[in-house]
Amino acid sequence: MKLLRLISLAALFALPLTAQAAEPLRVGVSAGPYAEILEFAGRLAKEREGIEVKVTEFADYTMPNAALAQGDLDLNNFQHKPYLDNQIKTRGYELVPVEKSIVVPLGLYSKRLKSLSELKDGSTVAIPNDPSNGTRALILLQQAGLLRIDPKAGIGATPLDITDNPRKLKIKEIDAAQLPRSLDDVDFAAVTLNYAVGAGLNPKTALLLETIDSQWNLWFVTQKARKDDPRIAKYIAVYRSPEVKAFIE
Repeated sequence: MKLLRLISLAALFALPLTAQAAEPLRVGVSAGPYAEILEFAGRLAKEREGIEVKVTEFADYTMPNAALAQGDLDLNNFQHKPYLDNQIKTRGYELVPVEKSIVVPLGLYSKRLKSLSELKDGSTVAIPNDPSNGTRALILLQQAGLLRIDPKAGIGATPLDITDNPRKLKIKEIDAAQLPRSLDDVDFAAVTLNYAVGAGLNPKTALLLETIDSQWNLWFVTQKARKDDPRIAKYIAVYRSPEVKAFIE
């Protein structure tokens, strides 16, 4: 009888682990091409590792981290490190970056200009209104030689940190998801690749794109308590496979 009780007790404690392993790995992502990549990797993870993956798309940049912090997700992949750092600082999330994923270049797009050489003084440029992507856009404008920002501002630069604006550009801060639509009303805009592709913009026709050595690569992020989760490690390993690389290209 004692042996039977021990066996029953062991089985009872094993149930939560079995149930957790049977549940899908819940991955959050911003809507668009990132989701397509994660879903493709999910199909491979199912075939190779037996891991069921459920990808959830979010239209609002702030939601994937909120859902992850609340335990509604196991992992997300939509943000670069400066954005994550800002979210942790301002919202107190106990989230950690696990592995780098891809570089998705921010670009300058226009419906009115074919090149930056056509730009007129006093033109209006729209940039993302979230802190890290706003900085990212200002840095790209600086690389284009259109303005200068205070180097002391670092990755926290805002339009208030512009020290030289020889072309008298008018900076308009807009929600990142709305930037492609803003192209009807502004001369050009700094648009992240997911929203650019989702709106039918062709990165090959961008006035300027970030280079491959950009510091703004995306990261896989999870809760601190889940950073060593073997299912997450296996999924990321599949994500790094040649098949996924070919799919991305």
